[in-house]
Amino acid sequence: MYGWREWGFIIGKSERGRSLSHESGKIKEKFLIISGYQKKWIRIERNREKQMIDLHTGTPWESVTFTAVGRNRKIFFSILQEAKELALRQQEGKTVMFTAMGAEWRQFGFPRRRRPLTSVVLDEGVSERIVQDVKEFIGNPKWYTDRGIPYRRGYLLYGPPGCGKSSFITALAGELQYSICLLSLSDRSLSDDRLNHLLSVAPQQSIILLEDVDAAFISRDLAAENPNAYQGMGRLTFSGLLNALDGVASSEARVVFMTTNHVDRLDPALVRPGRVDLKQYVGYCSQWQLVRMFQRFYPEQQPAMAQQFAEQAPVVSDQISAAQVQGHFMQYKADPDGAIKNMQALVS
Repeated sequence: MYGWREWGFIIGKSERGRSLSHESGKIKEKFLIISGYQKKWIRIERNREKQMIDLHTGTPWESVTFTAVGRNRKIFFSILQEAKELALRQQEGKTVMFTAMGAEWRQFGFPRRRRPLTSVVLDEGVSERIVQDVKEFIGNPKWYTDRGIPYRRGYLLYGPPGCGKSSFITALAGELQYSICLLSLSDRSLSDDRLNHLLSVAPQQSIILLEDVDAAFISRDLAAENPNAYQGMGRLTFSGLLNALDGVASSEARVVFMTTNHVDRLDPALVRPGRVDLKQYVGYCSQWQLVRMFQRFYPEQQPAMAQQFAEQAPVVSDQISAAQVQGHFMQYKADPDGAIKNMQALVS
């Protein structure tokens, strides 16, 4: 029963397991759980056959059989419903990450606690602009339908590494109560058809995240200048990527975020309107960001100290990433004076 593995719900008081080996080499593992549920005894048998595997994921094929005495089958539906409710309760207030496994999306790790949007400090007005645009898109499907416009939205965040692009997307997913579907375009097994299929079957209310898109394809102009330049991996083609993003067969009601550290390497066809509707530079920290990051880490300090920190930062370097600043503050968790005095550590 698929619901057993998906919901991860086990009721048990005693468990017995045994492994059967056949002459053909087939191995069949059996796990037997005898349990009490709603004053009824239930026999739960779980079979795992190592010889039969899921071709997409490589995991052994499993089946679960529930057996109870009586004619009332509602008890089984009650178990599954309770399992579903418990699983949803465990994910409440958390962000679920999915990764592509074969032709489907599988949950990656455990659900993460939602990251507050205020914990990612971008430059003045940047966060608000993106959040407003995404929420306006999500809340107005009829506007697109009435005008015959495909109901999908694409975003490109570009800038140096460590400046908050991926962190912001994670926080945005928490703000929207969306999950994140992470897909690497440099996956050697990714083909045009598989990419198109994955985008069309992505879980509802999810952000599809394509990180470091420049690592998979460079612009055709750069490729012409340097024939030996890196132009992608695996079976995915550039035209296949474009068709998956906004072709005739591309899915609707979709939010796609792409990130890159080298926007100049991207082909103009990839970032044109319809594929990328909003481009946003996420760069090194401005004084405005530094003030607010200091205030967030040391909320009990006077605003003048935050201003002092921000004013000294450009003296050390005018290219300080948010990741560097956060790492600096972590070394002086309870010492704001030390964080200001040892600014040189930011660039060392």
